[in-house]
Amino acid sequence: MSINVTRSSMPPFEEYCGEIRELWDSRWLTNMGCKHRELENMLQRYLGCEQLTLFTNGHLALENILEAFHIQGEVITTPFTFASTTHAVVRCGCTPVFCDIDPVTYTLDPEKLEALISERTAAILPVHVYGNLCDVDRIGEIARKHGLPVIYDAAHSFGVFRGGVSSACFGDAAMFSFHATKVFHTIEGGAVCCHDEEIRRRLCDLKNFGIHDEENVPYVGGNAKMNEFCAAMGICNLRHLEEEIEKRRLVRERYDERLGGIEGLQLNRVQENTRSNNAYYPVVFDGFRRSRDEIFSRLSAEGIIPRKYFYPLTSSFACYAGRPGFDPSKTPIAAGIADRVLTLPIYADLQPETVDRICELILE
Repeated sequence: MSINVTRSSMPPFEEYCGEIRELWDSRWLTNMGCKHRELENMLQRYLGCEQLTLFTNGHLALENILEAFHIQGEVITTPFTFASTTHAVVRCGCTPVFCDIDPVTYTLDPEKLEALISERTAAILPVHVYGNLCDVDRIGEIARKHGLPVIYDAAHSFGVFRGGVSSACFGDAAMFSFHATKVFHTIEGGAVCCHDEEIRRRLCDLKNFGIHDEENVPYVGGNAKMNEFCAAMGICNLRHLEEEIEKRRLVRERYDERLGGIEGLQLNRVQENTRSNNAYYPVVFDGFRRSRDEIFSRLSAEGIIPRKYFYPLTSSFACYAGRPGFDPSKTPIAAGIADRVLTLPIYADLQPETVDRICELILE
């Protein structure tokens, strides 16, 4: 059996069946029913955020938050991210302006940010990567100086707390993905956290066809509502989240023990004063005796499926070929990391002997 880069965690079968039992009685399966409301309340308490609303997935959550803030023009972001980030900006009619990344955290480098701001800049869209938080203080300082909203793509950072404050609380808004591959999932799903109650109300309207009430439709909205079965999965998984993160921590530490101090391997370190969610285990092969692609092929041949994540940069996607500004050479650090990074398998029930086998294959 293949060892994939991740494996979805599931609650006990009986627990989930018990959670959805009342749906057979109510027949209320979508449209913000009891499970939807319960999960929103649970997440708001866990994350400590002021406002929160659920979505059918993280991508639509990101598109809707850009629309809710009326973002038009240029959006400064990073090409070292999943396709969704850049696609959301473009699909909302905006122009991404790519900022290079920090070589240690792999997040948007604030020292390169201010030079990209112009009169056309409408927002800053940084991405927390692998559970590493952006330099939220410096980015916030620059944004306030120029009067720009900061919207975080926080898809990788659910369960990450810096100084006891969750990643949901930074910036003007933060988007989470609850896809099945994430540390916390609702099968498919997402959420937006923000500080402004009016923004939350606008998001609730936008995700429901722009309908505010039965006789009032103030927005041209779409359909991005989370259904009750996904919400029920989230309720169950949130109960087990701390156990999930702890089990992943043990896997991460096993990798650190086996791969730490090896010349040519750059490991991802937990940030100071931060509780990691242990979501990913990236290794950058920089001067190692084998290239990233050679290691990828070797592991794959043994039924171990790592991921070149993120490769390629979104600025080099074929769908953007020839567009002005989509030039990977303008972000050389991001391009270099993308060419050398490999995320190794990590999930709660990955056994120590399997981690040892993966490490031995890399080091042999």
